[in-house]
Amino acid sequence: MSTISIANDIIPVGEFKAGISKYLTQINKEGNSLIITQNGKPTGVLISPSEFDKLQYTKRFIDSISDGLADSEKGDLLSTSQLRSELKKGRAGRNL
Repeated sequence: MSTISIANDIIPVGEFKAGISKYLTQINKEGNSLIITQNGKPTGVLISPSEFDKLQYTKRFIDSISDGLADSEKGDLLSTSQLRSELKKGRAGRNL
């Protein structure tokens, strides 16, 4: 995600409404975010679909790591042979 430019990436909702097509094109082309304000306060953030996908992927990755660390702290671990067995079962289930 690129750095937010105060001069270019923060706009009032009225200005956004008037130039919505221009802003959508700009976001998809440049990959920047757009902060939309109402009564001088931020009320929304518009990002490109690809940036949204990256954020979702990153969140799932971090959540998976957190889950793994929590399992490890609880002692909920698999030996190498147990892991191989589980992976083999998973692969066999996909081939059905």
